[in-house]
Amino acid sequence: MKIGLRIPPCAPVGQIADLASEAERAGFDEVWFPDSQLLWRDVFAVAAAAAAATTEIGLGTAVTNIVARHPSVVASAARTVAELAPNRFVLGIGVGDSAVGPVGLRQSTGAELRAGLAVIQELLAGRTVDFGGTHSRLCDPTPVPIYLAASGPRNLRLAGELTDGAILLSGVAPAPLAAAAGRVREGAASAGKTGVRMTVSAFCRVTDDVPRFARELKPICARIAQNGGAPFLALAGVDIDVPQHLPGVYPDLVHAVDWDAAVRACDPYVSDEAVIAFAREFCLYGTAAEIVGKLAAVSEAGGDAVYLQHVGSYDLPDALLADVAEQVLPLLRNQARGGR
Repeated sequence: MKIGLRIPPCAPVGQIADLASEAERAGFDEVWFPDSQLLWRDVFAVAAAAAAATTEIGLGTAVTNIVARHPSVVASAARTVAELAPNRFVLGIGVGDSAVGPVGLRQSTGAELRAGLAVIQELLAGRTVDFGGTHSRLCDPTPVPIYLAASGPRNLRLAGELTDGAILLSGVAPAPLAAAAGRVREGAASAGKTGVRMTVSAFCRVTDDVPRFARELKPICARIAQNGGAPFLALAGVDIDVPQHLPGVYPDLVHAVDWDAAVRACDPYVSDEAVIAFAREFCLYGTAAEIVGKLAAVSEAGGDAVYLQHVGSYDLPDALLADVAEQVLPLLRNQARGGR
């Protein structure tokens, strides 16, 4: 199983590239950069800088979108980074989220995703695309693997049907993860594909005191419920009811500038007991040994990789990188050696 790390482009580009290089030296397999034009540096510029600073580690967008960026722009940018990092770059695409809401746009519908993905795939394959009567193609195309981030059943099926991989936003709780993976496999089967790579996104903290840190996850838990994930939460015994809008949180719960204020805004709707259960079930919160055990379960459910996130959008995951490198990766290596 590949171990990836989310790095929000919240610092000067050189620092982001240096951290990607540090992750490579520490033994991570992948680094992923989110895309939100008002919150962070441009994701493709950051990925290009990281490509120049590394030699082996995988690089990906997690995720860009086809609302704020035209599909042809996405295809050209992806091709450019792929040239700098041959066989190392993955184009992750999603519905938009924090890239679209703050500029008054709406997230992609399923039909828009299907159409936009088709345009990108055709252009990267060197084929001509009909843009409303104008027929054009991408010069010097380069094949790029495309992953679709998804949480709802329709987009999970779409990921399996249309793309090379799925980024599962269901967390690591066994029942929701199995349900999500099943939807991806259904989509793959409908397209006659034998399988699709699955990367599981999970918030992670190496700790022997989960209750102490679980409170920081309240905005994450609440946002999942807002986005239609309450049934998935309920599958793991986390029952919450959150209004669609919580005042005083900018730009949204997951990317709040004032994280403590976002936590307080969620207090009436997400109890301490519920968020502790969320941390234990849906997230990789626990000791290194507990995290390794959960990773084994993710692999058994069909996960090919995990995408580790820290809580925060405006600071770099230095502590998470160090903790995973020093405590989790050695256990995984020992486990792999013992299995041979």
